[in-house]
Amino acid sequence: MGSFQVAPAVAPPWAARRRRASHLGAQWPHAAEMLRLYGALLDVQEPAGRDARGERPGADALPGYVAARVVPAIVEATVAAGPRALAEALREPPRDPEAAVRRWLAGESQSATEEYVARAATAPILEGVGVAGVARPAADGGCPHCGGRPQLAYVTESTESLLTPPRRLLCCRCGGTWVHPRLACAACGERASARLPIFADEERLPALRADACESCHRYLITVDVRRDPAAVPEVDELVALPLDLHARERGFAKIVPNLMGI
Repeated sequence: MGSFQVAPAVAPPWAARRRRASHLGAQWPHAAEMLRLYGALLDVQEPAGRDARGERPGADALPGYVAARVVPAIVEATVAAGPRALAEALREPPRDPEAAVRRWLAGESQSATEEYVARAATAPILEGVGVAGVARPAADGGCPHCGGRPQLAYVTESTESLLTPPRRLLCCRCGGTWVHPRLACAACGERASARLPIFADEERLPALRADACESCHRYLITVDVRRDPAAVPEVDELVALPLDLHARERGFAKIVPNLMGI
């Protein structure tokens, strides 16, 4: 992992995430288990992020800080509130959580359980203190802040009445956002509209859609906040399971699975 610098960040909207998770969990049975776990993780992540903003661990110390200060609580919350398979897997926590955090920050592969723990524990710290960049460049279309891959896209109302609202991507690693062309694949940059199918369920999930690409066979979920002003993109994406399954059945793979592995 290359070195990176921390910089001030805006405090994440913990209360909004918690309210949205509770609301959607009651509304959508298929997502209730995931959202219950997500709510339990928020109870760990919020104080962890707050502490990090005060203590401001440096780049070199960050993996050890996360492993010692956040990972144990993430594991405990998951064992208590997570799906049975994940809870059982974490009854024996990762043997080297610091190494797992380093691999996640470097974008290296590891087991699904290790990645889940590292990701859940690291996210509030990166959001809390901010990230100016990591060694891996973002020239491949990744996050301009840390080089991470896009987790989802979202669209909000434009601040200019005559302008089309921008499409923004949200990083799977640091939670940073950036503007991306509306009619371009977020994975490979394909711009031919005939190769960019959209899967949607207008009746049940009007604010969600899956934007796919027939060139790289990737997709990601887009949250249209204009259609549901109460939406919180990183929470609402957890409800998109029917669209995820529909896209997968047609041979598309998500650019990066969400925290719950979907």
